[in-house]
Amino acid sequence: MKVILLNGSPREKGCTYTALSEVAAQLEKNGIETEILHVNKGPVLGCTACRACFKLGKCVYGDEDGVNECVEKIKAADGLVLGSPVHYASAAGAFTAFLDRVFYSKGKAFEGKLGASVVTCRRAGATASFDQLNKYFAISSMPIVSSRYWNMVHGNTPEEVRQDIEGMQTMRVLGDNMAWLLKCIEAGRAAGITLPEREKFVFTNFIR
Repeated sequence: MKVILLNGSPREKGCTYTALSEVAAQLEKNGIETEILHVNKGPVLGCTACRACFKLGKCVYGDEDGVNECVEKIKAADGLVLGSPVHYASAAGAFTAFLDRVFYSKGKAFEGKLGASVVTCRRAGATASFDQLNKYFAISSMPIVSSRYWNMVHGNTPEEVRQDIEGMQTMRVLGDNMAWLLKCIEAGRAAGITLPEREKFVFTNFIR
């Protein structure tokens, strides 16, 4: 079993990485393989709703900034953790643009995989960002993993984040909970339990 953790911070080894590393370490302790990917490395094009991905099976722009590579890694994994700093009481803009294209082009392929969000902030805006990131899972039929508190840490530097004792504990509990659920799913699969059969999707517009 494997979990992919996406670092959506512009800083590769900053506060978000520190929080994700705590989650990853706890998953590893539970025998779950992990990989942290730094995906916010530069300018990211937002989704243009061109719908070319419906025909190509991938984002038409995704080879340029790693979106398509990331999608393949998520498809091969059993769980996904999204990590972002708080910018203006929301997730990092480039990371949001990245995720829009990841989930728009291949969100259906992630059905049944576990999802969790982690946010880091200096002072405020964490819960709004946390809610924002969880919506990617909710629209993709991905069970959302919780901890003993909302998945957030506070601090303006990695050193300050490590001093957030409760926040770091929340990260470890998240790792434990995700590992436990992954093992439960594996046991269910071995017992012949499969995903529910889906009805054909129905689109209903509010205005006709």
